[in-house]
Amino acid sequence: MSPAAFPFGQVVGQDDAKLALLLATVDPRIGGVLLRGHKGTAKTTLARGLASLLGDAPFVEVPLGASEDRLVGTLDAEQALSGGGFQFRPGLLAEAHGGVLYVDEINLLADHLVDTLLDVTVSGENIVERDGISHRHPARFVLIGSMNPEEGELRPQLLDRFGFCVEMTSTNDLASRKEALRRRLIFDGHALEASESETPPHVDAFARVLEHLREVRLATTPDALLDSAVRLALEVGAEGLRADLALCRAAAALAGLEARERADLDDLRRVAPLVLAHRSRRGPFDPPVMENETLERALERALGSPDDESSAPRDSSEPGRDESDDAPGPPPGPGANERPLSLASTRRAPKVAPVHQASERGRVVRDVPAGEGRPVSVPATARALAARRFTDPAAALGRDDLRSQERRAVRRRTIVLCVDLSGSMGANQRAHAA
Repeated sequence: MSPAAFPFGQVVGQDDAKLALLLATVDPRIGGVLLRGHKGTAKTTLARGLASLLGDAPFVEVPLGASEDRLVGTLDAEQALSGGGFQFRPGLLAEAHGGVLYVDEINLLADHLVDTLLDVTVSGENIVERDGISHRHPARFVLIGSMNPEEGELRPQLLDRFGFCVEMTSTNDLASRKEALRRRLIFDGHALEASESETPPHVDAFARVLEHLREVRLATTPDALLDSAVRLALEVGAEGLRADLALCRAAAALAGLEARERADLDDLRRVAPLVLAHRSRRGPFDPPVMENETLERALERALGSPDDESSAPRDSSEPGRDESDDAPGPPPGPGANERPLSLASTRRAPKVAPVHQASERGRVVRDVPAGEGRPVSVPATARALAARRFTDPAAALGRDDLRSQERRAVRRRTIVLCVDLSGSMGANQRAHAA
């Protein structure tokens, strides 16, 4: 029996993370929630606490060593070997249906598994076409991924597919840390001495909706809000329509969470940092998540000042816009008057076809005979034996039936850029271009 989860509403602070998790629960089509933060910032505590809010909903944790078979499901080897034919054996996606699927250190999980998780999260259905079986089943769950940026980042293509991204930090406020400590000790059954100066119980901002989370209904989205969402997505340079869709769905979920029938501009402002911070168009040396100050300036340009709703948002191409806030200026120092290098040819890297190589953890390409040094695969062996038993029901397992699986993974590349920074080569401008 798993231990009781620390109550979701009792976590001190981390209001952005709480809001993102609740909105993803109200409308899972928004996509998964990525919690970025260093150790000890309550990432796992919030994930487990959210599952406890949903009553008897399952909480499934994906281990980093999970195979694709264990995740999506595969052939039931026992049934196949006993003559029961090809039957589907559900995986972790099926177990998480109706609950929470949590991946700790998701940045260390194989990319193709993260891609599968995000696909199923948005579609709500797992489709398996492999191992001689064709099967589909509902898989609606709240996907929560957590990661420590010190251990590496997610690829931009995967980061963009998360509905929300939240930066979680530990508080340095003495009163807040003491209150968090007090609550944890009480939850663990630790006896505390009464104190006259004891901090009063923290009133959680979401306490009024936690008991009826599954009954929340989405609000309507007016046409004017669609226009604002599109303008805001363009302002931060978001590519594709994922940002626009997530903005509208999150605003509708927030209004529904607060029992309002119609989403408004204030809802859009509140969810924008959760949706857009990880979706801005950025250079190779920019941080993966947009800084708060930069995002606030983009919000003001696209939606106007929150203190004056009548102010019309400015178009991103308006002549009066100050581009110096977003673009770096020329490097200072000697050589400032040198002729600048053209960056037109370095804006976008050429497309290079991925190079695959044999791997122990890549995608399964095909079944091959189990030879010297190849591990025996039970599903592949079961398929081989089951195929023979269609023509010879009395066939016994033999050495020729033993099969292994060939796997392929994208080969990692190391790119070395060498730049001549001597004075005769226009050092300052060349370094800036690099």
